[in-house]
Amino acid sequence: MDAEKLEHYRRILTDQLRQRTETARENQSDALETAGTDDGVKDVADQSVKDVSQEIEYRLSERESQAIADIDQALLRIEEGTYGVCARCGKEIPERRLEAMPTARYDADCQSIIEQGTGEDEHATL
Repeated sequence: MDAEKLEHYRRILTDQLRQRTETARENQSDALETAGTDDGVKDVADQSVKDVSQEIEYRLSERESQAIADIDQALLRIEEGTYGVCARCGKEIPERRLEAMPTARYDADCQSIIEQGTGEDEHATL
């Protein structure tokens, strides 16, 4: 992949990283605020709703954290010169796939195999 295209993907990934980091901070802040407030809830049903809301905030934060890790890995692959190359088979990942999923580590065929559970990578991320 030429330097101009790599720079294009680096900009996309950097923008996504900035947005995801901000969202993750907001989610974590909301979760901590919910956990730290004693709103005098005494009813079991109200407490259950509060607990579910807090769990949702934590899960959203975890999802954002995973997305941030995927973006960091993609940026590292750009630095290492392996961005756009399938981590499983070594073939080039089509630009169409990278435009849709800039953090893609696998081409579509290998991703399909991994998702079917027949691949080598049990914890595959796109």
